Amino acid sequence: MRPLRHFFRAVLLVLIIAGALLFDGYRQLHAPLAKVEPGATLVLVPGETLSGVLVDIGQRGWLPSARAASYLKLYVRWHGVGARIRSGEYAINDQMTLIELLDHFLAGDVIVHELRIVEGWTFAQALEAIRADPKIKQTLAQATPDEIMTAIGHPGEAAEGRFFPDTYRFSMGTTDVTLLREAYARMAKILAEEWAQRAADLPYASPDDALTMASIIEKETGAPVERAQIAGVFVRRLRLGMRLQTDPTVIYGLGSAFDGNLHVKDLRTDTPYNTYTRAGLPPTPIALPGRASLHAALHPDDGKALFFVSKGDGTHAFSETIEQHDAAVRRYQLKKTK
Repeated sequence: MRPLRHFFRAVLLVLIIAGALLFDGYRQLHAPLAKVEPGATLVLVPGETLSGVLVDIGQRGWLPSARAASYLKLYVRWHGVGARIRSGEYAINDQMTLIELLDHFLAGDVIVHELRIVEGWTFAQALEAIRADPKIKQTLAQATPDEIMTAIGHPGEAAEGRFFPDTYRFSMGTTDVTLLREAYARMAKILAEEWAQRAADLPYASPDDALTMASIIEKETGAPVERAQIAGVFVRRLRLGMRLQTDPTVIYGLGSAFDGNLHVKDLRTDTPYNTYTRAGLPPTPIALPGRASLHAALHPDDGKALFFVSKGDGTHAFSETIEQHDAAVRRYQLKKTK
């Protein structure tokens, strides 16, 4: 009987110790992280092991105790989830436990960043914003627009106008190529949708012409109610063989030579984008148009205006005849120079 009694005592002792370890492990895994500063983040690089992550956490002083790391390793090994830990940037706070942190790693609940590409920006401005974002992995830092178009799978296309202005959400380490491909695909999709529903008998040879017209509309007015009117003027001019005579195309053609003021000599200086010296649409878009401008380009109003001039308040005065237009110029433009 005595050996049996010793056996049961040994079993009981093992169970007590095991229970104590389980209780301690549970308590450590569910205790809040320590000394986590506000706004703290943790970056898991691709291929990083749990041991490496725990070393990093330990060095920062976030572990509830020295034992906590060992308990988490045992927990991960027992459940076989080590291979499911996902890389990325994670937000950490002092209310989070080790188990909750592991759940975030397994779910891939990474921090999502935003990049806004603004309607009316040029491709160069959009590219500058992408290159200035430290959360985006730069692979095209020295690439030219032509090289960029090749990198995203569209060699031979002009970059201008091809990327949809919108707010893009991404995780840390997303590449510039990935973002540009997304913006290109979004523009292609929206342009195709708008083209499929276009008005009849428009003077466009292809969706590319509509994209170019939309970019001009985007630069000509910031007033949503005017977009279709602006489109109507330009469409009627194209039908009549009149030159578009739109300042934004001239400015785009001047490039870095534009000093902030458009001069008479600029209007007379011929470039491929000078719609005062050349008929028809310019060779490429001049900016990144939004959906409203694309829609306007493909659904121009059916009025009779052939001219417009800025009122100086963000809107325009529209005229059907040159006499009406000259009067509007005198009223809204010449008075400002007196």
